[in-house]
Amino acid sequence: MAIVSAPGADVAAAGLSAPQALQALETGEWELRGRGEGAETRKLCVSDLRQLLQVQHGRTLCRSFTVSDSAHAVTVTYDCAAAGNGRTDLRVETTRLVQIRSQGVADGAPFAFAAEGRRIGDCS
Repeated sequence: MAIVSAPGADVAAAGLSAPQALQALETGEWELRGRGEGAETRKLCVSDLRQLLQVQHGRTLCRSFTVSDSAHAVTVTYDCAAAGNGRTDLRVETTRLVQIRSQGVADGAPFAFAAEGRRIGDCS
C-alpha cells in the first residue's frame, strides 16, 4: 500500500492506519542509541509512530510503501523526492523497545545505521 504522509500528520483524518507493528508502540519521547563505531544517541518526540520509520528524513513529506508488516516487524521503503529516500526495517521487542535498521540517501549523501529505540517518557 503506497501512502503519502508526513510524520505527525493526522492519520485518522486521512483514513490511513499505521503499520500493524507500530500499533503496539507508545508515542512520547524516544531515545535512539546507535550501534557501532561513532554511533550517536538522540532523542525524538514521537507524536506519530511512523516517525520511527524515516528517522533520517524527520518531518519531510515522503511517499512510503510497506514491504512487509506483522505484529512484531515492519519493513518500508520511502521516497522523499529531492530530500532522498530510504528503506527501514523495524522490529518490535516490547511496547517501549524497538530495533531499527535504515539505509538510503538524505540531502545527497548516503546513510546507513542500526539503532535501539527506547521510549523514555512523555515529551517535554
